Amino acid sequence: MIEVLVASHNGHKVNELKKIMDHPEIRLISLFDIAEHDDVIEDGSSFLDNAAIKAKYFANKHHMITISDDSGLVVEALDGRPGIYSARYSGGTDHDNNLKILKEMEDMENRSAYFISVIVLCYPNGVTKSYEGRAHGYIGREEKGHNGFGYDSIFYAPEYQKTFAELDNSLKNRISHRANALLKLKEDLHEIIDYK
Repeated sequence: MIEVLVASHNGHKVNELKKIMDHPEIRLISLFDIAEHDDVIEDGSSFLDNAAIKAKYFANKHHMITISDDSGLVVEALDGRPGIYSARYSGGTDHDNNLKILKEMEDMENRSAYFISVIVLCYPNGVTKSYEGRAHGYIGREEKGHNGFGYDSIFYAPEYQKTFAELDNSLKNRISHRANALLKLKEDLHEIIDYK
């Protein structure tokens, strides 16, 4: 059994990763599981930069294979905002972030948006690999649904005519940006399992 550290304090994200990454030879553990409370400053200029900063820091500190995800919402009509500032866009809660986006887009017809997830895998020797996934959709006119987190309640998946927050978790975990990135990472699971 290989233990892989998930460089996140976000319980929702860790649970989502565990469900998608489910493999009998790999056990994902979170920063909480090892009582790690360091808050790494993500001052990169891209999702890749920020994911790499976290993955490298914790892989080096704990000498463990580490995966880190940086993800966010990119809205076409807002020139790509909130982008890398998705988690702290309003300075408040997820609900506050959603309300800010809805307010900014009140009179906009172009509602196209996508979620992006960049996952960086870092080995204890400092070697990294990255995987990107996207989920395309559009921004609704109001919050809908109670599943999920972040911007899920305003992000519509056109093929289902529902927000991510209205989808069953098992379905969301098959079509999400994070799932798409993890599918690519799963192609390298043999490397993780064989790492010495």
